[in-house]
Amino acid sequence: MDASVRASPDAASGPPPYSRQNESSLVSALKTLLFFTILMVTLPIGLYFATKAFIFEGSFKMSSSDSYFYAAIVAVLAVHVVLALFVYVAWNEGTPKGKGKHD
Repeated sequence: MDASVRASPDAASGPPPYSRQNESSLVSALKTLLFFTILMVTLPIGLYFATKAFIFEGSFKMSSSDSYFYAAIVAVLAVHVVLALFVYVAWNEGTPKGKGKHD
């Protein structure tokens, strides 16, 4: 049989060796995801009810139907802010700390 037909030794070696660094980066990524998931659920809902009751109906004396509309806008804006923060944190998570621009 020809030697070129055989598989290379690297291909048959199996998965990469276990590394503590890989595990810690995975745990860090999962913590970040969990934090932003909780924030995505609680912040818009909390802001919706708080702004409806205290800001729009309380301070501005708006009608109930108007306060629903404006509180929903605040909640949607909160969702966009949380998403933008998540993208920013996820984008910068892989970059080494201390590595800035040209020193």
